Amino acid sequence: MADAAEDAKQKEALNGQLKEYIAEWRKTREKEEEELKKLKEKQAKRKEIRAEQEKKLNQSKKEEEEKLRKEDNEKKAKEAEEKKKRLEEAETKRQEMLEAQKAGGDGKKKSVAGGDAKDARKEMTKTKEQLEEEKKIALSIRIKPLEVEAMDSDELKAKANEIFNIIVQLETDKYDYEQRKLTQELDLKELKERQKAQLRQKALKKGLDPEALVGKYPPMIRMYSKYERRTDTRTYDDRKKLYEGGWEVIRAESLDAIWKEKYEEWSKRPSKKLPKWFGERPGKKAGDAETPEGEEEGGDEAPAAEEEEDYEEEEEEEEEEEEEE
Repeated sequence: MADAAEDAKQKEALNGQLKEYIAEWRKTREKEEEELKKLKEKQAKRKEIRAEQEKKLNQSKKEEEEKLRKEDNEKKAKEAEEKKKRLEEAETKRQEMLEAQKAGGDGKKKSVAGGDAKDARKEMTKTKEQLEEEKKIALSIRIKPLEVEAMDSDELKAKANEIFNIIVQLETDKYDYEQRKLTQELDLKELKERQKAQLRQKALKKGLDPEALVGKYPPMIRMYSKYERRTDTRTYDDRKKLYEGGWEVIRAESLDAIWKEKYEEWSKRPSKKLPKWFGERPGKKAGDAETPEGEEEGGDEAPAAEEEEDYEEEEEEEEEEEEEE
């Protein structure tokens, strides 16, 4: 009984300790949850503040961009108006000059090229859009609207005749300009050919290839050698002579030496005279002395001739003996 009572007491003590631990754990958990709630609320507030700040920044950026866009548009509009005014003034001046020329009755047509060389360069650097815009402005100034409703039949006929004459004049001018363009192209072609011929002569004088100066790019600078940094001023003939010789010279020298040896051998040969023919030496001229009898047939040739005669006689005898048998 005493053991059972002790066990019950121990269990009660353990249960009390566990309850205390559970109560403390719950308190700490509640504290942690409260801290987490506070942190989440703080985070949400920060997000709201950042969203408001970003909204304000985006709005301010949009306002600045719109302001800049408006300024650019105003600037472009102002430039376009100034340009239009300048073109209108130039066109009115041109029209006045043309009218003055027509009134003066000059048969010769003068090309009205407005501006100096700078203006011409500006015209060359303009884009297609700029040229189209200027074309529209010029056409709006030149082509005035016709008030057809206020005209009667005679005025309409006169206006039609006037427009027809203008078209004929423009077509003739167009044909003249096309022919002038063709002649100018032919002249340019001829001038280019002359320039090429001059450049070829210049290249030959400098010792270069004839087509060296004709190409798109200038010729390469020929250095004296790859070890010396100075230009080569020698002509083509001088450079060609550097590579002459070698095996050809050696071969020519060897052939010359062989020819000399053969010529010496030939010149040292014994002088032989031709045998007499019917008592007279062939090739003898009138007035030459007669050869002595011992030297008529030559010193070395006489025994050789006798041997040949003996050999022939022997061959004839052998042939006769064979025939008899």
